Amino acid sequence: MKSYLVALCLLLALALTLAGCGAPREAEESVPQPTAEATAAPSPAAVQTPAPTATPIPSAAPVELLLQRMTTEEKLAQLLLFCCHDASEAETAAAHSPGGICLYADAFAGKGADEVRAMTAALQEASSLPLLLAVDEEGGSVCRVSSEKLLRNTPFPSPRALIAQGGLALVESDAEEKSRLLLDLGLNVNLAPVADVPLDKSNYIFDRCASTDPAETADYVSSVVSVMRREGVGAVLKHFPGYGGSADTHQGAARDERPMIAFTEGAFLPFIAGIEAGAEAVLVSHNIVVCMDAEHPASLSWPVHRILREKLDFSGVILSDDLGMAAVGGETGPEPVVEAFLAGNDLLCCSDYEAALKALQEAFDAEQIGLPRLNASVERILRWKASLGLLPGEALS
Repeated sequence: MKSYLVALCLLLALALTLAGCGAPREAEESVPQPTAEATAAPSPAAVQTPAPTATPIPSAAPVELLLQRMTTEEKLAQLLLFCCHDASEAETAAAHSPGGICLYADAFAGKGADEVRAMTAALQEASSLPLLLAVDEEGGSVCRVSSEKLLRNTPFPSPRALIAQGGLALVESDAEEKSRLLLDLGLNVNLAPVADVPLDKSNYIFDRCASTDPAETADYVSSVVSVMRREGVGAVLKHFPGYGGSADTHQGAARDERPMIAFTEGAFLPFIAGIEAGAEAVLVSHNIVVCMDAEHPASLSWPVHRILREKLDFSGVILSDDLGMAAVGGETGPEPVVEAFLAGNDLLCCSDYEAALKALQEAFDAEQIGLPRLNASVERILRWKASLGLLPGEALS
């Protein structure tokens, strides 16, 4: 990766020269219409890690120059977030330079902080471009990192428990500690906060949520995102357009029959708050939301992505939920990576890296995926990486 970083610095010098000449930038393409077709251990508070400073959004020119230099294969690889339980498997994927890798709890099992740092450093070294290294560290029932006692004495509390015990002040201190722990371990993205608003405590998503009240959830989301941005960890709002009372899509299809007003006056509010607070990414669920698209899971639905882009005015990275889940058929058949990309996702969460890259390459060769759309998605991903300080020199603006 070192040679690539030297090249990036040279690109920056060229970009500054172009900026002095007033080089124009083409308007970023909006989501195009598809074609036919998370004891003995030291407390993180004791870790002497200085608090990072939030990185400004970078100027576009260096990212555009990098994009122009990339091959089609490199661009297609940037669309993939490889979901991985095993560290050696992750290293194999990292050698293909994907957009990123999402590590599950198994990857941290039995490892202390030094071992995790060595693992994440090895992943970055194996890739020719810096990786988004993501985890689901929501707190409560979903703690991929803090569930390992060698990394934290106890798992981080759930959003609901934090609010009950100390309100938003405790939420913010928790988000700060969590972000600093992840960064110290070499992890730069947290697939959180959960922005869903359950209907009642019987719902599948209830235990992972802050509240059944949209306004209270919006305050929670805004607080968490603000802290994550300040600390320099990528925030991902999930699961758009909102789970509500839907069933678990890990297990099978889920239909949401609520009318549109339930979203515009309720479920959308935490997502709007998170976007306004500066969240760089939104994860789309596999629920079939009938009032938006009665035929397709949200992750595979162009109308759902259009609402996120045009109605919620979101210009950052959209990523799919894990395409290996049963609700989209990925558990028993090929992961629908091409369909997910054409629906409007930029980053595709998948488990079978080689099959996914092959499918994307074939779709590009068959002109199902056009170069302008590919470039638009890769640019969004690169700009997110740059805002996290992963691309050398890109933070100047």
